[in-house]
Amino acid sequence: MRPFQPIEPKTHLMDSSPLNDASLGARIRADGLVQLDRDHPGFRDSVYRAQRNRIAAQAFAWQGGDPPVIEYTAEEHGVWRQVMHALKPLHEQHVCSVLVEAGQQLDLFTEAIPQFTDLNPVLQSATGFGLAPVAGLVAPEHFLSQLADGVFLATQYVRHPSAPLYTPEPDTIHELTGHAASLMNPTIAQVNRSFGHAARVGGCQEIAILERVYWHTMEFGAVQEEGQVKAFGAGLLSSCGELQSFRERADLRPFDLQEIAATPYDPTEYQPVVFVAESFEVMMNSLEQWLRQSIKKAA
Repeated sequence: MRPFQPIEPKTHLMDSSPLNDASLGARIRADGLVQLDRDHPGFRDSVYRAQRNRIAAQAFAWQGGDPPVIEYTAEEHGVWRQVMHALKPLHEQHVCSVLVEAGQQLDLFTEAIPQFTDLNPVLQSATGFGLAPVAGLVAPEHFLSQLADGVFLATQYVRHPSAPLYTPEPDTIHELTGHAASLMNPTIAQVNRSFGHAARVGGCQEIAILERVYWHTMEFGAVQEEGQVKAFGAGLLSSCGELQSFRERADLRPFDLQEIAATPYDPTEYQPVVFVAESFEVMMNSLEQWLRQSIKKAA
């Protein structure tokens, strides 16, 4: 397996969010400790905060090669099981078939939290991608540019047990059920790589546009399948509440990359707008063509 090299700073982009991480409930201090906001579910839980700090420290200490193995608690494994049991029937009902199949191939619906070291060989065999550990948020250009090398920066901490079906930040449940599963599909993996290549040649304005397109497609996009709207984006796949309600609650708009590129978003609430492509193939082909044009213009 090709060893992954760390990137600085070792934090994670909240689904390509340009917003300050304070709005998402947590920050990584200069000394590497996780600082939770007062409204974070785990703010008053000293045991949870100590575990978050341990996991962050392992991400900061990582120097490439195999990702760190996390010693999850019985309670954290319990949170994983509760969320997985809730998500499985929702995926079967609301998620596009390509991603249902990808999730089955990665075999995430287990009784314990999978380790990156177990998943990376499967991912690399399928598409050449791998998960690299990060402690929190990173700048969008860092997150996106790593995709060009088949590296997906991902967190390893778990949401607080008092709110198992909700997280104010991207935890490992989101990373694995949303992103890692999708990266089992060669077409999705290739589009992610193209996002990375476009980020490497783009300036600040281009990066901001890439953020919005990534958000409204890879994070919260949807597709038509057999006459029904099905979830595609990782943010939908990992959210029990949003997955089963987005079709009734959100403004479902036709897939238009020009409009998508100009549409802002807020990662702290349910998405008010979801763009729906005519099919999975239409979304992937349109994105790949748009990204190639973006790379050509910037070159």
